[in-house]
Amino acid sequence: MKHPFVQDFTGMHVQKSHTLLARSIHWSFILLYLYGIFKQVNELDELEDSTLLLSEIVFATVFLVIVILRYSYMRRFKTFLGAREPVHIVHYYFARTVHRAMYACFILLPLTGLMIAGLYSQGYTVNATPDEEQTVMDLVLDLHGAVADLSYMLIFLHIGAAIYSRIKGEGVWSSMVPILKEDKPSENEMVLKIASIEEKVYDKVGSFFARKSK
Repeated sequence: MKHPFVQDFTGMHVQKSHTLLARSIHWSFILLYLYGIFKQVNELDELEDSTLLLSEIVFATVFLVIVILRYSYMRRFKTFLGAREPVHIVHYYFARTVHRAMYACFILLPLTGLMIAGLYSQGYTVNATPDEEQTVMDLVLDLHGAVADLSYMLIFLHIGAAIYSRIKGEGVWSSMVPILKEDKPSENEMVLKIASIEEKVYDKVGSFFARKSK
């Protein structure tokens, strides 16, 4: 009998691995993101340097365009491309939600960065003190910082999930990562036990939402 909450994404496409272009885009974007973190402006008054301000605007614009192009291309691939076994529907939607949340962050980061640059150019050059009413600049700065923090958490979650998938030997890791490829699903008793508990959790979540939808 077919499991009510399991979707077999393994047979929905012939392709079992991401294309060379997809892998290149994925890993190049990581380098771009890390560069953005490395070169980020720490203090608002640093934008007094017109050259730095211009470079930030150019970088944010390029970053935004690349994110949009990346999403346009990568959305054609299934979330669990390369999976050897059927994927629980709850797991599938959770992973897809995390991916989309990361893309939302990657779009909001340059957008809020451009807003900060624009506001600074219009004379919003001072942060409000705790005793002063916040300006629109403070609100945008807070949003930019919150989005950056969320992107860090989502990326760590994504990395953790990728490593966990590699440990289980699901095949998803090998579709994107060129090293430490899986030969077959893990036969380790501890890994199998944890995976079994994971599936039971997904079942409970799936049952909960199934009842809610009735």
